Amino acid sequence: MENQYILTPFFLDEPMPGLEALVRPGWQINKPNLPSGSKQERMGVLYRPLAQSVADSVRRDARPVSVAGDCCTSIGVLAGLQAAGVDPLLIWFDAHGDFNTWETTPSGFLGGMPLAMLVGRGEKTIVKRVGLRPLPETQVILTDGRDLDPGERQALQSSGVTLLKNVKDVMKYPFGGRPLYIHLDTDVIDPRDAPAMNYMTPGGPRADDLKAVFHFLAANERILAVSLSSWNPELDEASRAQDVCMELLRILAG
Repeated sequence: MENQYILTPFFLDEPMPGLEALVRPGWQINKPNLPSGSKQERMGVLYRPLAQSVADSVRRDARPVSVAGDCCTSIGVLAGLQAAGVDPLLIWFDAHGDFNTWETTPSGFLGGMPLAMLVGRGEKTIVKRVGLRPLPETQVILTDGRDLDPGERQALQSSGVTLLKNVKDVMKYPFGGRPLYIHLDTDVIDPRDAPAMNYMTPGGPRADDLKAVFHFLAANERILAVSLSSWNPELDEASRAQDVCMELLRILAG
């Protein structure tokens, strides 16, 4: 399957120009002019063309591969998949849960909320702007999730989301025939292998462990979309993080 890479060089609603060095021939760049307004309103404007690009890719039998500075762009990716008629199983690789809502978040950080938004919890402005329908919690696997806020942990435990603490357990999971959408937040990788993360968390899977999992997943022809939340290109050792993360993405995208 052909891959269509789509770069959104933003962290939430703020430009992240350091990511633009990744662009190769054939990549699309999602870089609209954003209006004034709230962060949520601006992100909604940012994700609408992303959703359209994802839907267009699927309709021509290409696999959308989204690269961006944060996890919230997954909202645009899923909205695009839904617009193209895809109802996926989502596998979410992340050191964090991203399952906070306004009621549970200790910081008010939108970047800690996208997985909750994808299943219809919490913040609604962005999902309404892109026309996203909530994904059933039983169609979500969160793996690693080693750094959870207390309220977020409680919400996950009472949800229908499957939490696999060991990423290798993904290789034992019965996917049930659904097409797969795989999201990789690169901070899931042990910082010894991939530094330069905004929210670095000690521990986690080594890069070689993830390579094994991704080779397994890449052999699964049902992967219809991939998204990556990147390292910070402005931090020390960013080039080392980029090399590791982009190799993992290449494996995952086949």
